[in-house]
Amino acid sequence: MTALWNPSPSRRLALAEQTARTHHVLLLANHGPVIAAATLERAADAIEELEETAKLYLLLRGHTTRPLTPEQAAALAPTFP
Repeated sequence: MTALWNPSPSRRLALAEQTARTHHVLLLANHGPVIAAATLERAADAIEELEETAKLYLLLRGHTTRPLTPEQAAALAPTFP
């Protein structure tokens, strides 16, 4: 099992900013997607494509979800009230 990675808020922001320079979609674990597009219609198209791609990926590879354990959720609770 992979250990929970919980960087500081400033580190999370820096990683998101760096990634957003070259990508239109960010998929944040246990949060969801962040979409950037020139229009609302393009953003809607991008999220639909992301959802379908993720669904196919999970179905074809037989992956299951990885919910947080109660301990992991408790450790994150102060950071994300």
